[in-house]
Amino acid sequence: MTRPPTAAQRRVIDAADPVTGRLKGTGAQLEALVKRGLAFRHSRPPHDHFLTPAGHRIREAVEVAPEAPAAAGGVFAARVGGEPEPPDAGPARVREVHSAWQGLLELRRMTNPNGETDRPCGWERAHLVQAAALALEAAGHPPETGGSPGYRVRATPQPEAVAVYAQGAGELSACAATLEKGGWQAGEYTEPRTRVRYLLASPRRT
Repeated sequence: MTRPPTAAQRRVIDAADPVTGRLKGTGAQLEALVKRGLAFRHSRPPHDHFLTPAGHRIREAVEVAPEAPAAAGGVFAARVGGEPEPPDAGPARVREVHSAWQGLLELRRMTNPNGETDRPCGWERAHLVQAAALALEAAGHPPETGGSPGYRVRATPQPEAVAVYAQGAGELSACAATLEKGGWQAGEYTEPRTRVRYLLASPRRT
């Protein structure tokens, strides 16, 4: 069994950027995380270090659930829909979402082959619900909250697929267009028992 990170290494992991996983620490700390498979050194200048999927899993083991609102400590959380209270949709939230989306595009550039930004990266494949919700919120779609209509993103039993619900065929189609523009593939389906229409969306690989 792999030994858990030391307290110092854990502090470096916990302080990683919540979206990109970019790390800050001493050279020795970062190299130790690379040796443990929890971080990697990017091949392009300035050769920053980033969490691997294993490093992200360790970081998230003590974080709030993905469906929870942003914590008071300032950790960004995509709004997946279904939160009980209407969210703060003011300028501060708009800036947060824009910054998170730009950070995600930068992560795609740094980790996808040939620096491609038009398709999801490994982080998104490991965080499907949050990634799809961020793409929708960044494009201006409102989440369903406090009884107000909007999108809801939910996990599914299918690998690499999420379900997206929205009230009205027009809004569902708009969500599909947004996700496809963001590098996802989406198709509309009907639940057999409830007859509710929804999107089944998954990250595009090519």
